[in-house]
Amino acid sequence: MRFEVTILGNGSASPSVVRHPTAHALNVREQFFLIDCGEGTQERMLRAGISPLKLSAVFISHVHGDHLFGLVPMLASMGMGGKQTPLRIFGPAEVGRLLDFHLHEFGLRLDFEVQFTPVDTTAFELVYENRSMEVFSIPLRHRTPTTGYLFRERQDEVGTRPRSYAYLSDTLPSPKAAGLLRETVPQGVDLMYHEATFADAERHLARNTGHSTARQAATIAQKAGAKKLLIGHFSTRYKDLGVLESEAREVFEETYIAAEGQAFGVKAEKNL
Repeated sequence: MRFEVTILGNGSASPSVVRHPTAHALNVREQFFLIDCGEGTQERMLRAGISPLKLSAVFISHVHGDHLFGLVPMLASMGMGGKQTPLRIFGPAEVGRLLDFHLHEFGLRLDFEVQFTPVDTTAFELVYENRSMEVFSIPLRHRTPTTGYLFRERQDEVGTRPRSYAYLSDTLPSPKAAGLLRETVPQGVDLMYHEATFADAERHLARNTGHSTARQAATIAQKAGAKKLLIGHFSTRYKDLGVLESEAREVFEETYIAAEGQAFGVKAEKNL
């Protein structure tokens, strides 16, 4: 059964003709979850062969446009598409206020219920669970209240090791977040995403804007004991992303560009 994340956008806030705002789609045993929802996310989901109508829940990291400007248009399309089942949305409390405003002011007539759950961006806690998986919030360090998420598969099959995916959105490097991941997943998170907006030469700019460099992202992955690192949220100043990938690999060899349209899967493995 699949445990796979598809990259729908790897750009940062400035518009680009070659990159799109942040969004990831996670498939856990054919249950689909959206993580952040930048502008145009629904179109990129369709290109990837993922229907927004299949989404069970949406997880928003923070209230910056490049991470949620695609959310309300997607809800409207779901309504037109005939969605009937409830959609759960998680994120900082500000997300709920924005949803209330847009749903009321645009008069969207939805035949499905939007169930918003506020996430405490200062706490590491369980925010969602079902029979297949559980999701924890991870406090991050950005210019506005921001949370990352840890998705961990439940072990409901004898002998199969639970798989995991950590999503660390816009943030200064956080040893605390790394420690929480290492403590919660002692065997190491299978797949970890960490923003890497800048190269290390621009680390002062990264610090001033609440972001990380590729080298810093790799250092956090190393401290977390992650098995594989994906980097994204790239500044438009970088035409060749190989520069960022190479920089990160000097610290953490298993680093890969979160290339748009690419799916990264974690195979099921038996416990030793």
